Amino acid sequence: MSLPKPSVSKTAWLRTIQAVLWSFVGLRQNSESQQDIEKLNPFHIIGVAIGAALLFVLGLIALVNWVVVQPSGL
Repeated sequence: MSLPKPSVSKTAWLRTIQAVLWSFVGLRQNSESQQDIEKLNPFHIIGVAIGAALLFVLGLIALVNWVVVQPSGL
């Protein structure tokens, strides 16, 4: 009994998310980025990148607000 293979769409989205996150970190081999350019949809990459950047900025804002609101022990 074998498990069903995930759909192409789901794996493409996961690969897109992985490629964008690696790009944010800056640790990517040239050969892997060339494969991504050939296989991934550019509109998906743009959408995921905008979403990840928005989440990053909102996370930083929440962190700053949390630090500023914390009572100081002085």
